[in-house]
Amino acid sequence: MPASQSRARARDRNNVLNRAEFLSLNQPPKGAPEPRSSGRKAPGLSAQSPTPGDGARERRQSQQLPEEDCMQLNPSFKGIAFNSLLAIDICMSKRLGVCAGRASSWASARSMVKLIGITGHGIPWIGGTILCLVKSSTLAGQEVLMNLLLALLLDIMTVAGVQKLIKRRGPYETSPSLLDYLTMDVYAFPAGHASRAAMVSKFFLSHLVLAVPLRVLLVLWAFCVGLSRVMIGRHHITDVISGFIIGYFQFRLVEMVWMSSNTCQMLISAW
Repeated sequence: MPASQSRARARDRNNVLNRAEFLSLNQPPKGAPEPRSSGRKAPGLSAQSPTPGDGARERRQSQQLPEEDCMQLNPSFKGIAFNSLLAIDICMSKRLGVCAGRASSWASARSMVKLIGITGHGIPWIGGTILCLVKSSTLAGQEVLMNLLLALLLDIMTVAGVQKLIKRRGPYETSPSLLDYLTMDVYAFPAGHASRAAMVSKFFLSHLVLAVPLRVLLVLWAFCVGLSRVMIGRHHITDVISGFIIGYFQFRLVEMVWMSSNTCQMLISAW
């Protein structure tokens, strides 16, 4: 036994790592994780061991997070193009809203611009069409007026439904008028005045015999009605353009379901 102890001391003396200048090499670095013990786990720690479901959930999260980060950092080309066009639309609409407020550059012309917009409102057109229908004594005139009334009612329902669905606000905080509330023309998209002006002008151009100057004035009137809605700050440019497109398709729909003279006479007699 003493011989073995002497041999162990000799090995320790010959080992250079046991010298004082090399003792730091044998010590573990600070912050290093402690080695796991190979002993049996305590009963209380068994409840904290990860279950297979937790591991699968963590793997799914690790697979999804990089993709979400890439989508946030690298948006699609369609999203970039849509947001850019939307920003241009808002900027141009605000620049054209020269009559939006009392302090605007064209505030003195606000009353006249609003009057132009009223010429494309639904209430005057529906009231005027019903009055002309009552005064009309010809079958051809009653047929045209009944189909025009159908087109006006279709325009009000279509615009009100789309506006309620989209709920887009105008470029300026302007409150709708009483006539707008009556026709449910509260939101900005699409512009109801523009759709009505486009539909009525196309209807007259197709079913009335007009001279060339009157036809040109009719087109200019529809354009001025749409522009007036942008100038007073009620609609964006895209709202007016969409209104023109919707008005044209409404005219095409009325042409497809055109009521004949007999049908119109039956409706008039029932009325």
